[in-house]
Amino acid sequence: MSVDEFWTIVAKARQSAGDSSDAEEVAERTLALLSALPPEQIAALARPLWDLRARSYRWELWQAAYLINGGCSDDGFEYFRGWLLAQGRETFELAVADPDTLAELLAVQRVAADGEDLECESMYGVVWDAYEAATGSIELPCPVTGRYPELGPGWDFEDADEVRRRLPRLAALFAD
Repeated sequence: MSVDEFWTIVAKARQSAGDSSDAEEVAERTLALLSALPPEQIAALARPLWDLRARSYRWELWQAAYLINGGCSDDGFEYFRGWLLAQGRETFELAVADPDTLAELLAVQRVAADGEDLECESMYGVVWDAYEAATGSIELPCPVTGRYPELGPGWDFEDADEVRRRLPRLAALFAD
C-alpha cells in the first residue's frame, strides 16, 4: 500500500463524514474504512502513515501548531498533525510546504476567535487501531520502525518578531 492509497481512504472518509471539518468524525470514518480491509492491507498502510508523520515533523509546522493551539508540547504536536492528516491531502501538502497557509483555513480562523485546540489523536494512530480491531492484536506483522528527521536549528516560539517573520499570516491572525 502507498501514501496515495492512504490519501484515497482519507478522501473517502471525508466525503462520507457529515462534517468533513470534524477531525474526530473523519478519523472514525477512516477507522471504519480501514477496519473493513484485510489485515495485511491495513498493516501495509503503517509505513505510508509513518512516512507522512515523519514528513510533517518540521519546526515551522510545530511553530504553527504552537501559535494556533496557544502552546504545543511534543504530544500536542503529534495530535495537531493527526488533525492535519484528517484535513486531507491538499491541506496537508500545503501546510507541510508552507505552514503559514493554515491561516486560510476556516477551522484555523475559528480557533483564532474561540481558542479551541486543533488536535486529533485518534487520526494519528488510525492504522494501528484498525489493525487491532481486525485482528485483536496491536503487533503488526512487519513493525514500522524509524526515527523522526532532525528538526534543525530551532528558535524561540515566544519571540514575536521571529514568529511574524516566519509565519506572517498566522501571526497576524493570532495577534493579541
